[in-house]
Amino acid sequence: MPPRKVVTGFLLAAGSLAGSVLVRRRAARRRERVDLYAEDGSMHSFAEGSPEATSLLPLAHDLLLSL
Repeated sequence: MPPRKVVTGFLLAAGSLAGSVLVRRRAARRRERVDLYAEDGSMHSFAEGSPEATSLLPLAHDLLLSL
């Protein structure tokens, strides 16, 4: 196989990989979640759509608006 085709294939694969990483990062940023930190240093995260987040997200929004 000619070196030019190898380089083209490699660049196409690298571009596809970089694009998929960027799409995942953007999708993850748009989701809301609630992170609860305890005194012992532990943390629990509730993703948007979970029953816990459904009740906590409106409280968090109100709190942020009052600041």
